[in-house]
Amino acid sequence: MTDAISSILSQIRAHEMRMRGPDAAPGNAISPSALAPGAASGASGTQGAPGFQQTLSNAIDSVSRAQNTSGALQQAFELGDPRADLARVMVAMQQSSVAFRATVEVRNRLVQAYQDVMNMPV
Repeated sequence: MTDAISSILSQIRAHEMRMRGPDAAPGNAISPSALAPGAASGASGTQGAPGFQQTLSNAIDSVSRAQNTSGALQQAFELGDPRADLARVMVAMQQSSVAFRATVEVRNRLVQAYQDVMNMPV
């Protein structure tokens, strides 16, 4: 189960880095030392960093924006707008599709991790 959690965390970190851009430093990445038992007191120096809920909310908002942009481009193409060429529309649709599938996969893995934790013997 630890490998599954590590896999999910690494995927979230990778998605976060893609959202920030190539030149951004990993300022609020989840580090293994932050998960240590003594790190819960806030001594790790990450008081200003957004938490998991904020990161997940930002990712979902990003997917929503990509879908809205894709829909707007698709509608503009259908209405004959010369700025909305077919290549841009198709790329935007594929980007929103991939982002949505990635979000669903993260959700599925989080649900599976939750079920694994709930089924652990006490």
